[in-house]
Amino acid sequence: MAALAAAGVISEDAARELTAAYAELRALEHRAQMIADEQTHKLPESDAERRRVAALSGEADLRRFDAGVGRLLRRVNARYGELFADDEDLSSRFGSLVFTGVDDDPETLKTLARMGFSQPERTSATIRAWHHGRIAATRTERSRELFTRLAPRLLEAAQATGAPDVAFSRFSDFFAGLSSGVQVQSLLLAQPKLLALIVRVMAFAPRLAHTLARRPAALDALLDQAFFAPLEPGEAQAAVTGALALADPGFEAAMDTIRRVHREQTFRIGVRVMGGEASAAEAGPAFADLADACIRALGPAALAETERLGGALPGEVAIVALGKCGSREMTAGSDLDLMTVYVAADPAAASAGKGWAAETFYARFTQRLIAALSAPTAEGGLYEVDMRLRPSGTAGPVAVSMAAFTDYYAGGAETWEFLALTRARVVWASAPTFGETVAAALEQALRQPREPAGLVRDTLEMRELMVRERPPGGFWDLKLSPGGLVDIEFAAQCLELLHAPRGGPLAPNTGEALAALRAQDLAPAAKLDALLDAWRLQQDLAQVLKLALEDDADPEAEPAALRALLAQAGQVKRFATLKTRLRNARAAARAAYEGLVAG
Repeated sequence: MAALAAAGVISEDAARELTAAYAELRALEHRAQMIADEQTHKLPESDAERRRVAALSGEADLRRFDAGVGRLLRRVNARYGELFADDEDLSSRFGSLVFTGVDDDPETLKTLARMGFSQPERTSATIRAWHHGRIAATRTERSRELFTRLAPRLLEAAQATGAPDVAFSRFSDFFAGLSSGVQVQSLLLAQPKLLALIVRVMAFAPRLAHTLARRPAALDALLDQAFFAPLEPGEAQAAVTGALALADPGFEAAMDTIRRVHREQTFRIGVRVMGGEASAAEAGPAFADLADACIRALGPAALAETERLGGALPGEVAIVALGKCGSREMTAGSDLDLMTVYVAADPAAASAGKGWAAETFYARFTQRLIAALSAPTAEGGLYEVDMRLRPSGTAGPVAVSMAAFTDYYAGGAETWEFLALTRARVVWASAPTFGETVAAALEQALRQPREPAGLVRDTLEMRELMVRERPPGGFWDLKLSPGGLVDIEFAAQCLELLHAPRGGPLAPNTGEALAALRAQDLAPAAKLDALLDAWRLQQDLAQVLKLALEDDADPEAEPAALRALLAQAGQVKRFATLKTRLRNARAAARAAYEGLVAG
């Protein structure tokens, strides 16, 4: 009841009254079972036996007892009436919908066909099975009553997506996985807009639909009053910290807890994006905040587990994020590009238990960290982790000492590695002072003098190599298309490295880097504006597309409702206009890239 009140389904007064009434009715049920010595849910019909129940309830007068029970039931019925006050039409504006019989109703099949369902018989058979209690969500009489009211709304919501078959199929997977249907159905009946949103997510966001189908408990997040509030910094960290405080101790328990929180928070961000309520400016940092919170929770857990297995080793370690996580431009499908940097208090020291040297100890820590972030558990997966951006890549040690880090970027690193390093930031360190040391080393590596002509030549050659080896996959390849995200990132990173030795701005986030370069008048404003406009547009579209479609899918072949959502993300009214805007923005960005880097 408290959850329903928190979700706004019922008032707090109604929740308190119904909770108290439920306790009284359960107590009466228990006393009746004591008298009859059987699992009964009814008060005895005979006055003599009911008088015994009254006596157990502390009431000597049977008439007063019966009157009190009557008042209690009337209060419950009144609250029920408030909850479902509106008299609903259980059909649809498309026609009759009847699913209670044994066979298909001919008029119902015609209605389903008018709604766009390609296999009306199959849809009807599924709903009739639900009506007959064939799944846990409709096994009780109360849940079937609710579903009778929900079915027309569900079908209309599926029809409104423009992809009714897909929406209904994915909702079926989710609905069949519920252990109980009363609370969820009550919530969806009380909030029609929420039902429409959930069904739209089912239709257009396969990752979220898959999450709900496999883990229906993710929907519990909807019962939190903060679910539909704007995304705020620090929320993910608070959610992770709070969940860990209530979890069982131990490395495996922490992994499971983090995965549950991650699932709920990812679902929340995704629903806001698919609902058109969160842009890339909110969603990218929100996904990155969630990744940071997971790293900050599992980093200490991995270190503690390493110490448990091998014994303590005096020293410090830091986790550095690069790529989309480092730049805080993550989407639902982003992996984690990470690097671990360590320093031993004594280079000759060994761990207290197994005598591991520092390089072995911190390599084991890094392996534990990767497992904690990527290995599937009973609660599912978390992230793919990529460590190839560390010094020397796969040819080097998995954990990098502070001395090796400094030496490598002082002499052995290639230009592409410095470009990648512009997006690096320290996410967690075993000691704040060591985190500051690593951050300072990152900045020192980026600000060291370099030969401008060589930097530009290397940048152009690397981009040309990418074009040959990884050509764009079509018009909607936002990353690799000319004027796409890679061109914009290369331009920003090259400009940062050109000006860094003379105190120019360094910002891991591409948009912030371009804005800072413009504020310091370090490149023509018109060209930087073109890059920034194309970057923002494609970031907004990427957030929707990564939630909605597989990487090789064509948005133009998708239902009109998804195309409308993409147009909304691109801040235009029509999908055709979006294509024109995207084409023009990328042409301007490509010209700016060539003018700023090649020119």
